Amino acid sequence: MSREQQNYLAHFGLQERPFTLAPDPEFLFWSPAHRGALAMLEYGLDTRAPITLLTGEIGAGKTTLLHYFIGGLGEEIVTGVISNARPGVNDILRRVCAALEVALPEGADSAVQFDALQRYLIGEHRQGRRVLVIIDEAQNLDRVALEDLRMLTNINAGRDEVLQLLLSGQPELRERVLQPDLAQFAQRVAASYHLGKLDLAGVGGYIAERLKKAGGRPDIFSRQAATLIHQATGGTPRLINQLCDLSLTYAYALGEKMVRRATVEQVLSDGVFFGAGEL
Repeated sequence: MSREQQNYLAHFGLQERPFTLAPDPEFLFWSPAHRGALAMLEYGLDTRAPITLLTGEIGAGKTTLLHYFIGGLGEEIVTGVISNARPGVNDILRRVCAALEVALPEGADSAVQFDALQRYLIGEHRQGRRVLVIIDEAQNLDRVALEDLRMLTNINAGRDEVLQLLLSGQPELRERVLQPDLAQFAQRVAASYHLGKLDLAGVGGYIAERLKKAGGRPDIFSRQAATLIHQATGGTPRLINQLCDLSLTYAYALGEKMVRRATVEQVLSDGVFFGAGEL
């Protein structure tokens, strides 16, 4: 850690930066929406839903919530994660094999990939293990990829389904799944949740909670500052983190122990925060 960062933390009595952009389950803020989303993810897992959908705007906290959810899974759940589904990529079966560490012969076509996955899934079921594949940024998957995934959920061992899918993405993922040509896919979705933005009270609670978890006082930001932050970010957690971190930096440079509305106004006026909405 640089001397400047140490001075920044010491100035506010913090043990670590409270508003980093990297997903960190330790800093997850449990708004009612986030609790509802986690409850739905657990419901999907417990009821063996073939497909569970989690949607939300960019920066709403989906990936952080997924990290928390994955961290709480038991050893009987084999988890494969595709963290960034790229646009225009149709080799989803190959990517699922890679996520689950299923070996494939060189040049294997889709039929060979499907067969390898089927043998793997049935083998895990016989060992008493369940398989969950999580795909983040799933709005990038096209119709062909989604249909390939649906076919995987048709693999059974007797009456038991041997694979569950959890797809997370932006709102257009839900819109795509509801298209008529994906009706069979939609019928396999047994659990879904849309993670919305934080309201004004939620933004204030979010800021205070992150400050406490970083070892600082929850009242470093004034209520008026939090109100302006809500207006400027629309309640999107990632944007809140950016604006709060910049505001702390400005307050530190001015030698102030509290972030006031005027501090946030200066950040916005200087044009260093690029996520500002209509104020």
